[in-house]
Amino acid sequence: MTDPWANQNQPQQPQYPQGAQPQYPQGPPQYPQGPPPGYSPPVPPAEPPATGKKRGRDGISIVLILVIVLALVVAGAIGVELYARNRGETKVAKVVECLAEDKADVSFGMMPPFLIQHMTENYSSIHIETDGNQLSDAKGMKLDLTLDDVDLEDTADSEGTIGGLDAIVTWTSAGMQQTIEESIPLIGSFVTGVTTNPSEDTIELEAPLGSIVAAPEVTNGDLTLQMRELTGLGFTLPSEAVQPALDALSSKLTDELPLGIKADSVEVTDDGVVTKFSTQNATIPAGGSNPCFESL
Repeated sequence: MTDPWANQNQPQQPQYPQGAQPQYPQGPPQYPQGPPPGYSPPVPPAEPPATGKKRGRDGISIVLILVIVLALVVAGAIGVELYARNRGETKVAKVVECLAEDKADVSFGMMPPFLIQHMTENYSSIHIETDGNQLSDAKGMKLDLTLDDVDLEDTADSEGTIGGLDAIVTWTSAGMQQTIEESIPLIGSFVTGVTTNPSEDTIELEAPLGSIVAAPEVTNGDLTLQMRELTGLGFTLPSEAVQPALDALSSKLTDELPLGIKADSVEVTDDGVVTKFSTQNATIPAGGSNPCFESL
């Protein structure tokens, strides 16, 4: 016989719809004697999936980090490139200044980067320009020089090659006068001024008792000054002594030019004389002992 009060003493299990979870505003029920048979604890709600907005923010953060890292790497590479380029240009400028006895600016070709050019010892282009105060003993002379494809690979009889060289040498009238006075004794004491005549392609060396008119010319790669007229100096300066003096003057431009450099053209301007020089596929001789190159 069953006890009619038995069910009243047992706690009643709440019934929930299939798949539903109990809600406990005050927290889940406590069972000091243990949960009744069939009881399962409530499952906490799952984390809501990330929204598109949050995923977008995460993606932007990653992109920003990558951009910052890339910018730092690029900035570092540029800094090293600029430092190496400046150091190389400074070293070459010192050599040029030592040779020319004048201030000089030097720049290397932009591509490929200087670090690559330096490591391979092959320079795409080097541009050199002096201030124009003097070029060694020639006063008032300015050099504008471009070297292309400079390969410094040493061999038994050379220190490298130069694919091409183009130079523009500008010599002012005032510079010619000063050079004649200081280094051409025969006519230096007579010359009081130098003027140019572009329409006639001549220069005139002026003196108190007369003048010398000469024409700059390029012959077989050499620059010469050919006397065209001698006026009023016959007694103090014989004509047979003038041409050797002019040759000494022109040699200031072409004396002992290295690397097979030849004069291509000469032009008389309102301010002086402009001469263009060039050479191709030149070999840099080995064994140079000029102290100006010690800094390299």
